[in-house]
Amino acid sequence: MIEAPPLAAVKTERGTIPSNGSSMIKVCSLKKRIGQQEILSGVDLEVRTGETLAIIGRSGGGKSVLLKHLVGLMEPDTGEIWIQGQNIIGMTERQLGEIRKKVGILFQGGALFDSMTVEDNIAFPLREAGERDPRVLRAKVGEMLEVMEMEGQEEKMPESLSGGMKKRVGLARAIIRRPSCVLYDEPTAGLDPVVADSINRLIRRLQERFGMTSLVVTHDMKSAFDVADQIAYLHEGHIYFHGTPSELQQSTDRLIQDFLLGRSEGRGD
Repeated sequence: MIEAPPLAAVKTERGTIPSNGSSMIKVCSLKKRIGQQEILSGVDLEVRTGETLAIIGRSGGGKSVLLKHLVGLMEPDTGEIWIQGQNIIGMTERQLGEIRKKVGILFQGGALFDSMTVEDNIAFPLREAGERDPRVLRAKVGEMLEVMEMEGQEEKMPESLSGGMKKRVGLARAIIRRPSCVLYDEPTAGLDPVVADSINRLIRRLQERFGMTSLVVTHDMKSAFDVADQIAYLHEGHIYFHGTPSELQQSTDRLIQDFLLGRSEGRGD
């Protein structure tokens, strides 16, 4: 496995991202069994402050399961998960609530509340945190809609939004409290190539504008190459590869080449 070395700044193919050299997320020997199937079989992974890491792998290979562990939605059988220097394993819901202020998550489809307007969906985390001033709520929602290039859409209902717009609203809700890190679960799934490209550009823009660390779970290789500073390949429950997009493309490893080219095993050659 190629593993990213510790650096004082994150050097990427798009330039150098300022960093204090710390880990935003560090996963150590994470294991999870569901029924008779071992989904995660000893995952070790680091996401450094300020970088965008894409996790790729086959459907059903445990990518989304790993993501849910990172915000405490699932509990591992063994292992540790460190978020900005805090081990979240064994934390109470109240303690996890503090961690979730630092880590936003965009679920597949956006996971919007169907009975709420765009404005109310985006403002929901602020209201949950106790904010009641209508002027503050409107101002912060307006800022998020400007970031998402959706100005003037406050009163729309989710049913009237396109797939790409739902993703943007879901993302606005995930970042309205300015988390240090955003987790994306298949952000381009179900979108046409043009809309998917706009979501990829938005992920990069958030990194540049707010300095957010991003972890993108995807099976869309174009998306991974477009947004990622580092790529990790999750295979059979562990990280098989961790390196730059160029290193992944240049790898001569047969398993990696088969995945990148979409070749199935046992194809008779």
